[in-house]
Amino acid sequence: MTDTLVTKNTEDYLVADINLAEFGRKEIAIAEKEMPGLMATREKYGPEKPLNNVKVMGSLHMTVQTAVLIETLVELGADVRWCSCNIFSTQDHAAAAIAASGIPVFAWKGETLEDYWDCTFKALTWPDGSGPDQIVDDGGDATLLIHKGV
Repeated sequence: MTDTLVTKNTEDYLVADINLAEFGRKEIAIAEKEMPGLMATREKYGPEKPLNNVKVMGSLHMTVQTAVLIETLVELGADVRWCSCNIFSTQDHAAAAIAASGIPVFAWKGETLEDYWDCTFKALTWPDGSGPDQIVDDGGDATLLIHKGV
């Protein structure tokens, strides 16, 4: 694990700097305006909570656009855990904003390969030791770990 990480609780999140959350929140608000499909989905289906108690793990580039997707899944009732699918693609402010909102995220720009696999494992593992019901996996690494029995 990188020594410079700021963490509240390693079971909740691992991000580069939680103090970037406010800037991340501003960027997410802009992204929401550019993603009308997800926002319409929140508005239409949010009250029904069709994903209530569904555990969704994501391994996707941790950007402000992905943050909009994550928050949409949560609004629809999902229990979400997330990591980045690429060691260089994380927008640290986006990860910080998601972590600050209480959604488990394990991602920062410049992860080592060891960190990357550790983050993927953490995203796949719920606090009770169970795994996800559904995954969003860009690259197949989370799928690989599941096939290996993780």
